[in-house]
Amino acid sequence: MAPSVITNALSVDVEEYYHAEVYRDGTNGMREGLESRVEASTERVLELLSAGAAKATFFILGQVAAAHPALVRKIAGEKHEIACHGHAHEPVFRQTPTEFRADVSRAKAVLEDIIGEPVVGYRAPSFSIGRAQAWAYDILLQEGFRYDSSIYPIVHDHYGDREAPRFPYEIWRKGSRALVEFPISTVRVAGVNLPIGGGGYFRLLPLALTRAGIRRVNARERQATLFYFHPWELDPDQPRPTMSWRHRFRLYVGIEREERKLARLLRDIAFAPIRNILAI
Repeated sequence: MAPSVITNALSVDVEEYYHAEVYRDGTNGMREGLESRVEASTERVLELLSAGAAKATFFILGQVAAAHPALVRKIAGEKHEIACHGHAHEPVFRQTPTEFRADVSRAKAVLEDIIGEPVVGYRAPSFSIGRAQAWAYDILLQEGFRYDSSIYPIVHDHYGDREAPRFPYEIWRKGSRALVEFPISTVRVAGVNLPIGGGGYFRLLPLALTRAGIRRVNARERQATLFYFHPWELDPDQPRPTMSWRHRFRLYVGIEREERKLARLLRDIAFAPIRNILAI
């Protein structure tokens, strides 16, 4: 008997192009007075998912939700999961516990007020919960979240924990309540975790490598993978201010091909929202 097809988790981090940490670094933090493009780029994402008959989890920034509530309602109305990406896209390692609680509480309240349903998933901006910020998990649990997706088990200069588990696991517990971590996916080859979970790596690498990695994890380890991308990655016409070649490369490599690659990936791989995969 052939093995059953495994459905993988799909996620979208809904933020403006200028919220990206690389953009912030490359422009010395420039954010004020910039053109908003998130609504149009997210509409392109919704069209792409509809064409591929795929549903996803949308981690939405509180600032974006407050500015575009109709967009949040549309995402929810198309049966995608609404989750929290914090409010101001400030990395957790730059916040105190008090500031972090205020940020996630504000964003969660904005989202829940718009959709009228509990929001149970969280992803930190730029995967910025490291081992030194483990205190954040207790706050997330207290604030009513049931899962987190802020860990990327790879070696990276800005984030990542190569020693973290590669598949969903309980990361924090208090009494009868638990917080589950669903890390961004990797494939393990020769003892090394290689990135197959999207983002800049997906834009940089051939589609065949990501697709083969997902299929390998599904077939050999019988586990679901988690893939992510941003709406701004489908917007090649976004403003491109002057910055160093390293920042330009990280932000814009492969951006002209992103939409076509995603369409093919959605055709070849089965995807669903995180909450469905975790059965939460």
